[in-house]
Amino acid sequence: MDILKSPFMSDMTRISREIYAKGWGEANGGNISLRITPGEMHAYLHCLTSGPTVELSKAVPELAGDYFLVTGTGVFFRNVAEYPHESLGIVKVNEDGASYTVVWGYASGGRPTSELPTHLPAHATRKRVTNGESRVVLHTHATNLIALSFVLPLDTKIVSRELWEMMSECVVLFPEGLGVMKWMMPGSEEIGQETAKMLEKHALVLWAHHGIFGAGKSMDQAFGLIETADKAAEMLLKVMAAGGKKQAIAAEELKALASTFGLTPMAGVLD
Repeated sequence: MDILKSPFMSDMTRISREIYAKGWGEANGGNISLRITPGEMHAYLHCLTSGPTVELSKAVPELAGDYFLVTGTGVFFRNVAEYPHESLGIVKVNEDGASYTVVWGYASGGRPTSELPTHLPAHATRKRVTNGESRVVLHTHATNLIALSFVLPLDTKIVSRELWEMMSECVVLFPEGLGVMKWMMPGSEEIGQETAKMLEKHALVLWAHHGIFGAGKSMDQAFGLIETADKAAEMLLKVMAAGGKKQAIAAEELKALASTFGLTPMAGVLD
């Protein structure tokens, strides 16, 4: 079987196109990683090779033996579908969780995204808190959410409440709110660990003045979360530019909406 025709490869190329079409992936901005289940990987084991092994700065024993499809460093989202061998690679976290081996892709001397130190701890956290259901971590430069980080206080509860008030779907899709982080050095171990900590409670994490991380059980879920939050951010920016809100969805109405779907909004946001 041709690994380029696998469902996980098709998902990666499709969402890469969507990100570029949205204007969220300028130049080499953004990156994606997908944890491939053993069942999915089994049919394509014959396509794998044994490439370079790289030591991790911090071990991730929770991911030992797991395979990940990861965008490469310096890769443009617009090129992923046309040049998958060069743009993408599969890495396997080794049995001790302290290193990974490249087993497919990254032709022409490529390597995984420089933000892999954020992706792997993020996967470890979401794998644990979702009992293994979460498999995608998507980082992109969603324009309106980045813009919002320049004008709102960098406070999780404030930003979450503002987005919930813009669209009824927001409190339903991310009732745990959107985690907000101050600006930190991209690609560093510090930002990776802080993001992983935020992902304990939130499927969406905003890096102020930089971009957004979304996690989900599928490409569509992770992308849809970011798409919804960014549309709400766009609406909020337009409302602010028009002079500010004159009315909005009330706290009690948001609580009732969440209750209808059997959800509990993040504590303290609607008080």
